[in-house]
Formats: sequence, structure tokens, C-alpha cells
Amino acid sequence: MIDFLTQYGLFLAKTLTLVLAILLVIIVAASLVSRRRHQQSEGHVEVKNLNDKYKEMYEALEEAVLDDELLRQRIKQERKQEKADAKARRKAAKKGELEETDKKRIYVLDFDGDISASATEHLREEITAILAIARPEKDEVVLNLESPGGMVHAYGFAASQLERLRRKQINLTICVDKVAASGGYMMACIGNKILAAPFAVVGSIGVVAQLPNFHRLLKKNDIDYEILTAGEYKRTLTVFGQNTDKGREKFVEELEETHQLFKTFVSEYRPQLDIAKVATGEIWYGRQALAEKLVDQLATSDEYLTQAAEESDLYKVSYEHKKGLQDRLGELAADSSDRLLLRWWQRISQRPLM
Repeated sequence: MIDFLTQYGLFLAKTLTLVLAILLVIIVAASLVSRRRHQQSEGHVEVKNLNDKYKEMYEALEEAVLDDELLRQRIKQERKQEKADAKARRKAAKKGELEETDKKRIYVLDFDGDISASATEHLREEITAILAIARPEKDEVVLNLESPGGMVHAYGFAASQLERLRRKQINLTICVDKVAASGGYMMACIGNKILAAPFAVVGSIGVVAQLPNFHRLLKKNDIDYEILTAGEYKRTLTVFGQNTDKGREKFVEELEETHQLFKTFVSEYRPQLDIAKVATGEIWYGRQALAEKLVDQLATSDEYLTQAAEESDLYKVSYEHKKGLQDRLGELAADSSDRLLLRWWQRISQRPLM
């Protein structure tokens, strides 16, 4: 009986492992298909007035808190002010001075970065739309940035999109509520101003690469693996081949070159930094980052935007695709895999988890 239960348990374990493996393959395939379709399909820019959103929230609280008489007085005052503002705009329009009396416009974007910075596909469309209407040195773009970093070329391209704003003299403010590290900080440093929450993770100006090597395992099982190249350094390190000291030295040299490019880039936009001190791959929390001049101010994005709404017109800009069921499943799978990779990186690098 015990033998039967043991065999049955092993059978269930094998079956469960096989099912999980099949599900993993399906999820990864769906994720790749979803991302490819997501990039190729046409989308549209959506714009939402954040002033209206904040006003609705404020009015809902007023209605719940204030007594009826005081509420009526407030509503009367607001309507009177709205009429006065409308009259002033009409007068300005007749005199041809409407442009001068317009409020400052702030365009709000979100960037939730994964390892391959796939959100760049939307970011580039949003910035293209904004550049068509934004007024140099008057309007502003606020980017709510969250990213632990990822592939060098992917985040280099994302940073290039933000450079388009700087070249057109559009003020760029970066808000970091949670994390902008490595490639995320490469993007953040382009901002005219960087804001961070007190415990936001900032920095990690460094480069890392790691890969397993199965050469000894293959050799132990009498399995040959051949790799043919033209060019001495076409492949410096491989997963299955036998790596050499010369190949490792070349690989480290390339890492150092990439790190130097990263430091030069950051120094160009943040000349106030002691780059030798902060470009060690370390991370800093918001308060520490402020002391090291990695950021300019401690504040959350909500605090900054609600204050700005008092004197400016705020518009949330997002590039949207119509998503089918397969797209949503693919995005869910991709998001889950990215979060697992992030937690794995945090564990192996001994970063504290909260």
C-alpha cells in the first residue's frame, strides 16, 4: 500500500511538472505574440483633463462635509469666478492676446519600465503628439517614472525619446515615487528637475551581466557543442561553450566601456554630481539621493501635480491600443515574469525587501 501511494505521488508530481511546463511555454508564447501585435497594431492618443478630475474629487468631499448653506455659497462663488474668467478670455481673444493669457499647460505621462523597456513604444507616440502642440519654455511635461532598469540599448532608446523634449526647450520634470534605478535613472537624469519620494530607490549607475555555463555538464555527458564565428571577439562568453580567460577579459572590458558611456551621459545632464562617488552601482533612497544631488526635491507625484493644478492646466496623455483577450493574457504573463525577475535580482543582490 505504501509503495502504491509512493508511486502514485511520484506520478502526480511528474504530471503536475509537465502541466506547469506546458503552461509556462504557452504563457511565454502568448506574451511574445501579444507584444509583437501590440507594437504593430494602430492605436490612438487619449487625453484626460486632470483639473476636472481633481475638481470632482474636491466637490465630492465638499458635498459630504459642508453644511447646505455653506455649500451653496461656495457654488455661487465658483460660478461667479467662472463667468469672470470666461469674460476675460473673450476680451483677450478680441484683442488678439489670448495666447498670452493662456495658462501654462502640463502634460502628464506614465512610464512603467520592464527589462526590455517595452513602454517606450507608447512613450514615443505620446511625445510626438505633445511636441506638435507644446509651447517651448512655457509648457511642461511631467513623467511619472518607475523602472528598475534593464537592457542597455532599450533604455538608451527610451532616454533618447526624452531628449527630444529637451532639444525643443520643453521643461521636463521626472517624478519617482518608487524606483528609478540603472536604466531608469538614465531616463530620469534627462529631466530639468527630478522629484523623488523619501524612500524611492534611485541610482545604481552601473552595468551588470551574468550567464550560466553548462560546458562541464555537457563534457561530463560526452556532448560536444560547437560554435563557429568570424571575428576574434564575435562571441566572448557563451552558455554552452568553453569560456576562456581572454574572452572574460574582453567581456569585462566591454562592460567597463558601457559603464563609462553611462557615467558620461549622466554627467552631461547632472554636472552637479560627484560622478566618481555615485557611479559605483549603489542605490540610494530618496533622502540619501537628495544629499548626493541625484534628485532635486523630495515630493510625490500626487503632491506636485495637485499643487500645479492650482495655476496650470493638467492633461494626462496616453497612447492606447484596443486590447483583445489574448493581448490582456499576454500582458499579464509578461508583467508576472518581469516581477519574478525583479524579485530574483533583489534576492541575489541582497537588496532589502519590504
